[in-house]
This record gives sequence, structure tokens and C-alpha cells, in this order.
Amino acid sequence: MPRRLLAICYDALLLGSVLFAATFALLPFSGGVAIRPDNPLYAIYLTTITYLYYAWPWLHGGQTLGMRAWGIRLVRAGGGAPRVRDTLLRFAGALVSTLPLGLGFLYALADRDGRALHDLVSGTRLIRVDPDRNDATAGTARRN
Repeated sequence: MPRRLLAICYDALLLGSVLFAATFALLPFSGGVAIRPDNPLYAIYLTTITYLYYAWPWLHGGQTLGMRAWGIRLVRAGGGAPRVRDTLLRFAGALVSTLPLGLGFLYALADRDGRALHDLVSGTRLIRVDPDRNDATAGTARRN
């Protein structure tokens, strides 16, 4: 669980920068005027950018930069790389997990395999990897 939390914090910092740049890219289209946060198209745009920030690396190696830094990788529950459907379910499950005070994430503390709600919904799990070799290590079912 500590590795998962640290990877989340790391990725949150990077994602903030990505969303800042994505918003900046829209300024020429808004006449340089700030976009209202209650604009539904803007919310969809930022949600799409956020999904792509996570899904692209999950589909191409199973690790965001935060996950790589803390030595964890996303795999399907039976092993193997996640598919697009898995990333969509995981992302949607993670959004739902944050709503009731992060209870979906806290579920990982009670699960014997350390899986959060979005792991269960998407049929994925996190495994520990050797950050130097960037491959799976023995005992991959340990809590992350």
C-alpha cells in the first residue's frame, strides 16, 4: 500500500503539469480568456487527458512514471498486459473509488492481496518489479 500511495502522489504532481499544459493549449481558442471550471466540455476534455495520461503507459509497459519510480506494474489478474477495456474499467473504478472519501482505495488494506476497488472491477492488479531491471520479481502478489 505505501508504494501505491507514493506512486499516486508522484503521478498526481506530473498529471497536474500535464493538465496545466492542456489548459494552456486551449487559450488561443478561448481568446485568451480563462475557461470556466463548470464548462462541461472542459471537464470532458480534462477527464480525457487524465485517462490518456494513465492508459497510454498502462497499455505500453504497464507503468506510469510514478509506478516506475516506485517499482510497481499493472498486469491483468491472470498475468499479461492490460487491454484497453481493462484500462477503461480501471480508470472508471478509480474515479468511483475516490468519491466516498477514497474508500475504494482503502479497501486495499482489507483485501488479502492488497487490491483496491478498481483492481477488482477491472480484473487487474499491481505487482512489484525491480526498478533497475524493470521486470517482475518473485512474490509478486505482495501488497503494494
